[in-house]
Amino acid sequence: MKTPSFWKDKNLASLLLSPIGCLYMSATFLRLKLKKAKKVEKKVICIGNITAGGTGKTPVSLAIAAMLQQMGKNPFFVSRGYGGKAQDILVDIKKDKAEVVGDEPLLLAQRAPVVINADRYKAAQKAIENGADIIVMDDGFQNPGLYKDISFLVFDGEFGIGNGFGVPAGPMRESFSQGLKRAQAVIIIGEDKHNIAAKLSALPVFYAKVVNEPINPQHKKAIAFAGIGRPQKFYNSLKQCGVEIVETIDFPDHHQYSKDELENLILRAKEKKAQLYTTTKDYVKIPQELRPHFNVLQIKIKWQDEKSLETFLKEKL
Repeated sequence: MKTPSFWKDKNLASLLLSPIGCLYMSATFLRLKLKKAKKVEKKVICIGNITAGGTGKTPVSLAIAAMLQQMGKNPFFVSRGYGGKAQDILVDIKKDKAEVVGDEPLLLAQRAPVVINADRYKAAQKAIENGADIIVMDDGFQNPGLYKDISFLVFDGEFGIGNGFGVPAGPMRESFSQGLKRAQAVIIIGEDKHNIAAKLSALPVFYAKVVNEPINPQHKKAIAFAGIGRPQKFYNSLKQCGVEIVETIDFPDHHQYSKDELENLILRAKEKKAQLYTTTKDYVKIPQELRPHFNVLQIKIKWQDEKSLETFLKEKL
């Protein structure tokens, strides 16, 4: 789903839904309280959040895995494979498709091996059997099945925690205070406009920003589309690259594109004499034969103090 606009502030819609949001957060608390996490023989790093929607967990996971590789580690990702059908498999980037394994696992597999299993403990065990010496969880902070040695909470500095209500009244998966109790560090992406860092007591905070890779300077006019939690972030990034967006098209988060939808997009771009641009997460879901018609905005995480983060990881591992 696309992040509802009323999640940003307290309003009539969020107030009416707030009792359901309280029940949702209470259920999360009980689930975490009642189930004991299982520990594997290798260290587990969780890149999570306490809000639903796009905070930037996946780019952060890719950046952390790259840092671990530079440190001589052999990280494996574990994922539930949201949006896919497969379970208990090691992703094969050459043959697996997004509708089978999910979009995020395909994206993660470009950096390091990925094991898919809704049971994160079993996924971690399989990863270790295949040579992992460290496990990285992209999401799963609220999953009680696997013990985490290090949990990073990722916040979008511009969005913060929205209106502070639980899903569906707001973006909160659990209460702010409860989430912080299980975290070892916080990552804030972009400017901290809601003063999240001031509310963190003694937790270390690492700051980062999303950097856009250069795009074709001839691509001045574009139709932009995305199936992510907060598509406006993507559209804003394109504008920052100097692109004139003539149309935006929002799809639900993790949307699986049909051939007809993609061909219609190609037709609209031809009619408007514009380029088609999408996100890396959406691009992996486009069939190979149609990809020449689409462009992707590549992004990466740039740390404010990369050395401090590397030191933190080495001390904890």
